[in-house]
Order: sequence, then structure tokens, then C-alpha cells
Amino acid sequence: MMLQSMRKHGTTLALFAAVTTGLTAVVNTLTQKTIAHQAALQQKTLLDQVVPPEHYDNDMQSECYLVSDPALGNALAHRLYLARKQGQPVGAALETTAPDGYSGAIKLLVGADFSGNVFGSRVIEHHETPGLGDKIELRISNWITVFSGKKIDGPDDKRWAVKKDGGMFDQFTGATITPRAVVNSVRRTALYMETLPPKLATLPACGAGE
Repeated sequence: MMLQSMRKHGTTLALFAAVTTGLTAVVNTLTQKTIAHQAALQQKTLLDQVVPPEHYDNDMQSECYLVSDPALGNALAHRLYLARKQGQPVGAALETTAPDGYSGAIKLLVGADFSGNVFGSRVIEHHETPGLGDKIELRISNWITVFSGKKIDGPDDKRWAVKKDGGMFDQFTGATITPRAVVNSVRRTALYMETLPPKLATLPACGAGE
């Protein structure tokens, strides 16, 4: 009797485990599609903030390439989303890093053309001090929007600095290091983008070597 009871309970547990596993797999499949869809929508929204839709007519998300250069803040591969208008490359949104933030590296997305014109910039990730350096985040302050429509005239353009350093960009009260790091990163990234046109045809696609 005891052996039969154990077998019965074992069979019940096995069936329960199988059903639970099956339900988990179904739920996981359904939620994965939903999560992926939401992530794609959020990425599209972010790309449109740094490269306004009137500047391009292609699917930027599908034209993702990898670039590496010290100007981007580290030696890692950075994602570049190419913008085209009537088939011609007109600019890009490029993930970049300001390595010298007050509390560590600041990850950015910078949109610009290949002639020094910045379309926009957003902070993707940071660890700056709440109430001080976190004003680089759009939900806290609109400071990050000041780059939209700005042009950089070569590496010696002294306007591309915070006002404390003689430039045209505001710093934060009690926090100069953070905005300085962001300004310098956007400047370096925009200058780097000017060198890209001859390299576009040979850039590896995202997923290669990541």
C-alpha cells in the first residue's frame, strides 16, 4: 500500500511539474514577444529624439553597425544607427561614453550629420549625484536638449565647453564636472562622425563580434 501510494503521489507530482513547465514556456514565449516589441518602441522613440524623423526616411533600427574609436570614450564597440534620406546617408545616432563623469562613466546617444551639426543627445545611463549631476537626465531637467541644432566648427571650436571654461554651455550649481564631461563627449562624438562617410560601407553590422 505504501509503495502504491508513493507511486501515485510521484505520478501526480510529475504531471503537475509537466503542466507547470508547459504553462511557464507558453507565458515566457508570449511575454518575450511583448517585451521585445516594447523595447523596440522605446528604442524608436529614443532614436527620434536624437535624430528627428524629418531628417531620415529609412528604418534606422535595422541599419545598426559597430564602431570603435578612442573618441567614443573607451575601446569597446559602440552601436551606430545610420540615417538615410532617399537612400543616401545623412547622419547617425551613435552610442558613446563620457568616461570622466563625477561618479563614473556616462553613456550617451548622440545624433548628428557628417558635417558637425548635432541633431540631439540623450543620456542612456549614469550614476551621477541625485540633485546635482543628475540634471543631465531628461526627466530631471531639459539641460541635455541644449545640444539640438548646435554646430561644431572643428576641433578648436572653443564654444564647445561649459561657461566656466569659456564656452557656451551652462554648468550646474555645485556640479561642473558632470556637464563638462557630457559637453566634451558630445563634441568628440560629433567630430568623430565627420570622419565616418568613407568608412560606412565597411562597418560591421551589429551582432558581429558583440
